Amino acid sequence: MAAKSQVDKYFEALERLKSRKEPINNDAVAKEAGSGKGSIKKSRPGYAALIAAIEQAAAEQKQVKAATDPTPQLRQQLALVQQRLDSALEREVCLLDEVYHLREENRQLKQGRLSVVSKNTP
Repeated sequence: MAAKSQVDKYFEALERLKSRKEPINNDAVAKEAGSGKGSIKKSRPGYAALIAAIEQAAAEQKQVKAATDPTPQLRQQLALVQQRLDSALEREVCLLDEVYHLREENRQLKQGRLSVVSKNTP
C-alpha cells in the first residue's frame, strides 16, 4: 500500500507542475513530491502509468511551447528582410555603376574626345 500512496503523491505533484506550467520530467515530479532526484525509475513496474503520464504531459508542454514560440516566424521575417536588403544593395551598385559611366562619358564629351551620336539616327 505504501507504494500506491507514493505513486499518488507523484501524480499530485505532476498535476501541480502542470498547473504552474513548470518543466515536466521524472526528476521534477519526484522533487515536487518530496522524493529524491532519480526516484522515479522505469524498472519499477508500479510506476509505468506514472511514467507514461509524465511523458504525455511533457510532450503536450513541448507542443504548446512550439506553437507559441515566435522564433520560427521571426527567422522567416529576418530572411525576408535580408532578401530585400540584398536586392536594394544590388540596385544601388547598378546605379552607382551607371553614374560612373555617365560621368566618364560626360567628361569625355567636355574634352571633345567623344562624338555625340543620336540614338534615333540609323
